[in-house]
Formats: sequence, C-alpha cells, structure tokens
Amino acid sequence: MKRIFSLYIIREISSLFLLSMAVFTLVMLLGRLLKLTDLVITRGVPLADVGRMVVYLMPSLLVFTIPMAFLLAVLLAFGRLSADNEITVMKAGGVSLVQLMPPVLACGIVAMLMTLAASTLGVPWGNNAFKRLSFQVLKQNVALTIREKVFWDDIPGIVLYTDHYDEERHIIKGVIIHDGRDPKRPLTIFASSGTVGSSPNQQDIYLVLHNGSIHAAGKNEYRLVNFDQYVMTVTNPGKNGVIGSNEQDMTISELRRQIAAPATQKEQRLKMQAELNARFAFPFAALVFAVVAMPLGMQNRRSGKSAGFSTSIAVLLAYYVLLSLLRTLAEKGTLPPGLALWLPNMIFLAVGWQLLRMASLEQSIIPIIQDAFVRLADKVRQP
Repeated sequence: MKRIFSLYIIREISSLFLLSMAVFTLVMLLGRLLKLTDLVITRGVPLADVGRMVVYLMPSLLVFTIPMAFLLAVLLAFGRLSADNEITVMKAGGVSLVQLMPPVLACGIVAMLMTLAASTLGVPWGNNAFKRLSFQVLKQNVALTIREKVFWDDIPGIVLYTDHYDEERHIIKGVIIHDGRDPKRPLTIFASSGTVGSSPNQQDIYLVLHNGSIHAAGKNEYRLVNFDQYVMTVTNPGKNGVIGSNEQDMTISELRRQIAAPATQKEQRLKMQAELNARFAFPFAALVFAVVAMPLGMQNRRSGKSAGFSTSIAVLLAYYVLLSLLRTLAEKGTLPPGLALWLPNMIFLAVGWQLLRMASLEQSIIPIIQDAFVRLADKVRQP
C-alpha cells in the first residue's frame, strides 16, 4: 500500500515539475530571445548560431528554474491532494506525514542532482561557449553593430561613440573611444575619422583611426600622444578564447586552484570562495524546498492553484533575497563564505521541519502567519 502511495505522489509531483520547469525556463528565456532575435533580423546571424546560443544559455537558467519548478510542483501536488481530501484518506489508512516524506525527498534528490550537474558542469561550459560564439558572431558582423550617435559597448572594456557612420564604406567620423581593458591605465582616444572591420582570418577586430589623440591617465602620470594614423586592434583577451572570463566561467578545479594561489588578491579570492560554495549550496535548496513545500501545500486545500503559486513566489523571494544579502556580506569579508552561502539552507530547513511538525499535529500555519503580520504592523504603527 505504501509503495502505491509513494508512486502516486512521485507521479503527481513529476508531471507538475516538468510543466513548471518548462514554463519558468521559457519565461526567463524570453528576455534573452528578444536580443537573440535582433541578431537574426538586423545582423543576419544564422539561425543555427542563435540556436547554439540558446543551448549555451540553458545551464545558467536551469540552475534557477529547477528548484523553482520543484517547489511549485510540491506545493500544487499537495494542495490538490489536500483539497480532494486524499491526504485525509491516507491518514485514515494509517499513513502518517512522515511516511509520505520519502517519495517527496526522492524527487528532491533528483532535482538536487540535476541542479548540481547544471551548476558545476553546465554553467562554466555554457558561459565559456556562449562568450566564444558571441565574439565570433561579433567579429563576423562588427560593421553591422555600430550605430551613429549611440554608445557601442559590445566588447567588454571598450566603449565607442561616433557622430556619423557610413554603413556602406564602414567609415566613422567624430570618434570617441574609451579603452578600459587595462584598469590601471585606461585610454581615451579622439579621432576625426576612421574605418572599422575585421582581419582576413576573422580573428581580430580593428579600427584604423586618422588625425586624433590618445589620452592615457595612470596613477601618477598623464600622457598625450597625437597621431595621423592609429590602428587599434581588438583581439580576444580572455582565457581559452573567452572575453571577460570571471569566476562564474571557471570550473570547480579552476576555482580551487585560483583560491589556493598566493597571487590571487583577497577581494577576488572572496568572490571565488563565494562562487565555489554557491555551486553546491544552491542545488541543495531543491532538497530544502521539499521539506518546506509539503506542509505549506497542505494548507492550500481551499485556495487552489493560485495560492500555491503565490506561496511559491513568496518562498522563492524570501530565499533569494536572503541568499543575495549573505553572499554580498561574504564577498565583502563580513562573513565566512562557507557559512554565508549555506546559512539560507539551514534556516529554511529548520523552518520547514517546524512546519512539518505543526502539520503532523494538525496545527494550522495560517493563523500564526497572520498573527506575526499583526504584531509587525503594530510595531510599525508605534511612534
């Protein structure tokens, strides 16, 4: 009998999980799709390249959508079971809430492993591949990306402004360029005219500038160089052909190696430690949500799916706000990264266990929440 109940709950959660994950992923992808569609319409980028970009973006989206979808699936599943009095029937048959937890935890472990794979393996692979392909597309279509009287910043560290741009001959006039690729010595370049293009092997983007000046400001120095012609080559400065590689693009082994390196600055080391802990702490949230969502879902017996959705949004918002706050403190060195990134999971796990205990004792959670809001409102009104 218990095996039948377990399979029934797993089937209920799985169907809602797959549907929720598809919806959440599509919603998060819509903002990116607008920009990717612009590549096809205005720059003539092949649909195959755009499709590859979407694939490369998927791991970074799945890291968020899998825990979100699992939380909503458990809330809706137990909300329906409670509304149809199926939970009551199970209890009458001698099945306690503790005995209903194993199938929910089994689904949570699957969701956790999926998120862990996306976080540790998929994100660095997808980010690096996406940046490589983006730079390749940019090199092949650089002449189509520049617009006159618009700041062009498609390449990290470089901002270009031009008063006039001849799209047929690729000639720019009234040029201002800020080159901040070297933070210790940024350059500001003024030129009356120039041409833009890419090298024959499509490996470099170059700007041939005429009649201008280069202003270089260092820590304790300032240099001015006038030129009749200056060729500015924009090559791919990142590791493995990736522009602007950062801690989010590193694999687990690379993060650990950079953290242990004596040459790594303290600020960068803290960011890498926070990222390393986040790669493992965030997937564990799916398992935590299993404990939190089950008793909360049983409270929505009359409110239906709308209450389950609003509850999931509230839980996710609280979790992500707390996680973002603690991660900021970890990156500033206020809290140890290991403690800061795992603390939200510990807090929500304790809250979920208490909610589960109250649900097993047939205690309603809603009056307690309402009482807490009343007390908070009274304190706010007090002078």
